[in-house]
Amino acid sequence: MSNPTRCTWANPANPRYLAYHDEEWGVPCHDELRLFEMLNLEGAQAGLSWETILNKRETYRAAFDGWDAETIAAYGPDKVAELLANPGIVRNRLKVAAAITNAQAYLRMRAAGETLDAYLWAWVDGKPICNHIASPADRMAKTELSARISKDLAKRGFKFVGSTIIYAYLQGIGIVNDHDAACFRHKECARLG
Repeated sequence: MSNPTRCTWANPANPRYLAYHDEEWGVPCHDELRLFEMLNLEGAQAGLSWETILNKRETYRAAFDGWDAETIAAYGPDKVAELLANPGIVRNRLKVAAAITNAQAYLRMRAAGETLDAYLWAWVDGKPICNHIASPADRMAKTELSARISKDLAKRGFKFVGSTIIYAYLQGIGIVNDHDAACFRHKECARLG
């Protein structure tokens, strides 16, 4: 497909952004490491554009030890100082601290026999929500579902998991298919669900 119709938000000037749109966004994800990574990246994105975070994604992976939760959960003051000095990530003390707190909360889930995969997909009975986005006006920033998941994650000790962040997360990991109805990925992602 040489010039497919894409979602109106997909920036054609950024190949990394197009690849994310074409290959990841809206694709049902069951990979535990990616689910943990995306939860933290969506939190880091708060107040910024997703494109900014996407452009820093590889640096984030290196800086946060490949998103290994056990390693991150044990970060101390020296590692935090190193992260806050790293120009390749968002150097926000609260967001860095949230990644550490999230790793600790995630490890508590795992110790209780839960995975992010099972936890997240249980909210939708294992089947993605496929919305019909005919125009940008149809696009939602949050929903009742994202509010419930946000509240539950916060109760479990996760940080930077507000309803809007969680809705973006659900879109990114394919629990919600919000590709524009005219986008070539809408039907493809719907079939994957």
